[in-house]
Amino acid sequence: MFDAYVFTEGTCKNVIMDGETKGFQLQTLITYYRGIPCSMIHDIKVSVDGNEIPRENIRFSPNGEDFFTLDELETVTSYKWEYGEQGTVYVIQPGGLSKGVHEVTLTITIRVAYIPVPFSGTRTRKVEIS
Repeated sequence: MFDAYVFTEGTCKNVIMDGETKGFQLQTLITYYRGIPCSMIHDIKVSVDGNEIPRENIRFSPNGEDFFTLDELETVTSYKWEYGEQGTVYVIQPGGLSKGVHEVTLTITIRVAYIPVPFSGTRTRKVEIS
């Protein structure tokens, strides 16, 4: 239902820190009609060209500044991911994405207080890294 909000077009890019490409990032909107505490983010999955990124290499930020591992997110109640705010998914991958076109899939799974099971949104996009 909210798949259109997953993986904002044109946001996938390599991340360079201290002159070195450390990974890549992309942005997403919440797959729900209201904001949630970050502790309600159940899972985030990223795959590139059919290869799933290991869970321990994925970080999430609700504000583009403070990043959390997926395990840390389970206890992050002081940060809220608001409806309409871009969340940033950062993937640790030395060298980032190689130049060219890649098929990147992002899946966001969240929980809400009054729905007994987590639900997901998935979006695959072709991205070009120059």
